[in-house]
This record gives sequence, structure tokens and C-alpha cells, in this order.
Amino acid sequence: MNKKLISKTRKIKIFLMDVDGVLTDGKMYFFQDSRGKTQEIKAFNALDGIGLILLDKFGIMTGVITGREAKGAEQRARMLHMNYAYQGFLSKIAPLEEILKDSGLKDENVAYMGDDLTDIPVLKRVGLACAPANSVEEVKKNADIVTKNAGGDGAAREICDLILEARGFKAGVMAGVEKALWPAVKNKKIKTVLYSKWKPDKERLKA
Repeated sequence: MNKKLISKTRKIKIFLMDVDGVLTDGKMYFFQDSRGKTQEIKAFNALDGIGLILLDKFGIMTGVITGREAKGAEQRARMLHMNYAYQGFLSKIAPLEEILKDSGLKDENVAYMGDDLTDIPVLKRVGLACAPANSVEEVKKNADIVTKNAGGDGAAREICDLILEARGFKAGVMAGVEKALWPAVKNKKIKTVLYSKWKPDKERLKA
């Protein structure tokens, strides 16, 4: 990374991301269960999972802001010790602002990874704008970093590793590896918000 990117990355205290096309390859699999109800399956990458758990271990918050509502995405967020899961939000600025208010952080403290046009407004605001290799071209143009890997194939892990290194946690990570001190994978208390049940901040709407 160049000096400017290193400087930006050192300020990161939370890593937010889209789900489809970022934590997954963007493909959606549907099937009917025994009751005849349509269910959705998402495939997640274990490499991303380890990276996100390590961020949590070193005090860096994480979360998802996604345009679709899926139980699998919330379950994955809990497993990875995430702090926030906003689902069903095609417009992602409102969730970003709620997260900033809730956490007390500023735009410059946020890294965000998105792959499609709906992610651009957030990418333009945050301190570190990230795009997986499979992103549409307009997203790549608005990104500080375009990863080598595609979404669902380790793209998020690349950003996790960059943050850990820039924040000075790489030695701690390797020390944990040597001593087999891996954080447990378990469900965590998480702020979950579904757009269908969302009550917007009235004070924000007045602004």
C-alpha cells in the first residue's frame, strides 16, 4: 500500500460490507422445503470468516448492510461476531448514519466494501472504500482498493488482513497462531435491523 492508503487504513475502527457479491459470489440458490416454502441458500467463504473474527478479537467492529433480507445472512453475521446487520436496505446511507451514531465513530473510521451501484453513495463517504474484483466498473472507479479476489472468494479477507497489518495487529495474530489461541466461533449479541420493520431516526429525518 502507498502512504496515503496506509494512513487511511490506520484510522479504521469498523469494517462494513454488502453481502451478495461481497461475502458471497452473488449467486442465489432457491429450493422448496418439505412444507412447500421457498428457501434461499448462500455460500460463504471460510477465509473471510477467519479474517472477520480476527478483527473482532482485536477490537475492530464489523457489520453488513445489504439490500436483501435473508436468515442465512443474519446467522452468518452472528457466527462471525459482527456488531451490526442491516438487511433489506437498497439505500445504505441511513444504516451507515445509524451505525455511526450508535458507535460514536466518524466517516473516516469506516471501511466499506460493496460491489454494485447501490454501494457507491457509501463508498464516497467512508474513510476506506473497497471493491471486490467482481464489482461493476463504476464501483471500482469509486474505490480506494480493488481486491485481487472476487466476492465470496476471499475479497473481504484481503481487507481484513490490510486493516490488521496497518493497525499493528499482525504480530498479535501470528502469536495467536503459534499458541493456537483462536477465538471461539459462537453467536454474539448483534444489532439486527430489517427494512420491513425499520423505524428511522426522526432527528435524522429533520436534518
